[in-house]
Amino acid sequence: VPIKFGTVKEAEATVRRVRRSGKSFARKIQILTVMEQRAKVMGKTEVVRLAKQAKLQLKKQKEKENA
Repeated sequence: VPIKFGTVKEAEATVRRVRRSGKSFARKIQILTVMEQRAKVMGKTEVVRLAKQAKLQLKKQKEKENA
């Protein structure tokens, strides 16, 4: 999954691609974490917020499936 986060729209598109991908839960979290860390270094706070929010939603969804 290519990671683009130059703009907020690109970051939103990346999050959508990650969610729809057939990758494992762990791989999706890894991709979003990389995006979050790179954006944080670059000072893109809105992108960091998007990545964190997406990770939390994935984790809640995973918990719901396991319950």
